[in-house]
Amino acid sequence: MSVKQRTIIKETSISGVGLHTGKQVNLTFVPAPENHGYKFQRVDLPGNPIIDADVDNVIDTSRGTALEQNGARVHTTEHVLAALAGLEIDNVLIQIDAPEIPIMDGSAMPFILLLEQAGAVEQNAERVYFELTENLTYEDKVKNVEMLAVPQESFRITVMVDYNSDVLGTQHAHIYNVNEFKRDIAMCRTFVFLHELEALLANNLIKGGDLNNAIVLVDKEVSEEQLNHLKKLFHKEDVEIKGKGVLNNTTLHYFNEPARHKLLDIIGDLALVGVPLKMHVLAARPGHAGNVAFAKIIKDHIKRQRAKKSDNPVFDLSKEPVLNIMDIQKLLPHRQPFLFIDKIIALTPDSVTGVKNVTMNEEFFKGHFPGNPVMPGVILVEAMAQTGGVLILKTVPDPENYLTYFMKLDNVKFKRKVIPGDTVVFDLKLLSPIRRGICHMKGVAYVNNKPVMEAEMMAQIVKIKNNEPALLHTS
Repeated sequence: MSVKQRTIIKETSISGVGLHTGKQVNLTFVPAPENHGYKFQRVDLPGNPIIDADVDNVIDTSRGTALEQNGARVHTTEHVLAALAGLEIDNVLIQIDAPEIPIMDGSAMPFILLLEQAGAVEQNAERVYFELTENLTYEDKVKNVEMLAVPQESFRITVMVDYNSDVLGTQHAHIYNVNEFKRDIAMCRTFVFLHELEALLANNLIKGGDLNNAIVLVDKEVSEEQLNHLKKLFHKEDVEIKGKGVLNNTTLHYFNEPARHKLLDIIGDLALVGVPLKMHVLAARPGHAGNVAFAKIIKDHIKRQRAKKSDNPVFDLSKEPVLNIMDIQKLLPHRQPFLFIDKIIALTPDSVTGVKNVTMNEEFFKGHFPGNPVMPGVILVEAMAQTGGVLILKTVPDPENYLTYFMKLDNVKFKRKVIPGDTVVFDLKLLSPIRRGICHMKGVAYVNNKPVMEAEMMAQIVKIKNNEPALLHTS
């Protein structure tokens, strides 16, 4: 049974402070189109740069997961991404006016409640899951982190944490279906050991830390002098520690709340893979660095699997198109007789598949081997480029104001001739993320699921200003 992608119905906003920067930040969830995925937008910076929620954009995992793209950064992304993934919302733009996501109460629940307030709506495109078929492993012997993913028909996570602490001990947590996230995981708050606070402060972190947005675990006796320091640190006169345990006698939501929060972090970090997953992840002593490293392993595995499938692809030409000819004409400036794509049957953030039905009525057959009609190779290249143009133009909100231009063609090969009656399928995949309007992709054209030509192509998207092209400086 197919499952449709979802976005939110309306914009909704929330305000708070960043845990590490201490800066006030306003966050707005904005509905997004099909195959958009999760993207952050720094509306406080010139050009309002976009940062894709992509594991390849991770630049720091020291006390949270930070991303950078287009000269902009966003810090502490894991809780908000976990909320989106936990509610199975596929496409959202997350606008912020500061460099860090607000910490709120240290959990994902404030974002869950906000997203539920906005409501969710199904979209036309199908949600495409990645189903694991073999085991994947990751190990960091220095940090004693182990992660394993095994095939599973749903997305499951099992976590074990053990910090050699009398206070925390060994804890386990699990989620067997993503619809359990809100009930069992979302409210679990971030935590820190008391002895870590000084190091964090020395590194200019947790400026927004407060007893209301984190659990502080106390694993040793604290002197009166240290207690006074903590009162100044948190601007509170009622800081109390009674033996070992939790600072200020904070009531835990669950006895294993720290382990559950680690599970929350894994969901948020694995959302950076870019597709919903069907696998069982087992993690021992996980942290952001290990989560991100494992997410990269999963993403690389997905790329390899897709490459294998593309060797002998089978395209279902009978299914409802993602974009029909009228939709394509809203994106591409080309018109008859130079529009060579009839429909788009698949479209993801990093791939596109288009179809061209070749008939004897094509204009180019009037002069190209009219007695023995063969589709010109240059037309095949152009048709492939138009298919790729759909992918790149879907990344901007106003495609009618942009044009795409060839920058380079490499490794162009023609393997079989294309004649009237053939249906050509152009299947293209990005070779690298779209940056500064530059799109680098590889395409293969198929007839009857057999390759007829292939090429690597690079194109640039430019915005039309005053009826003349101007370079695009954001992706």
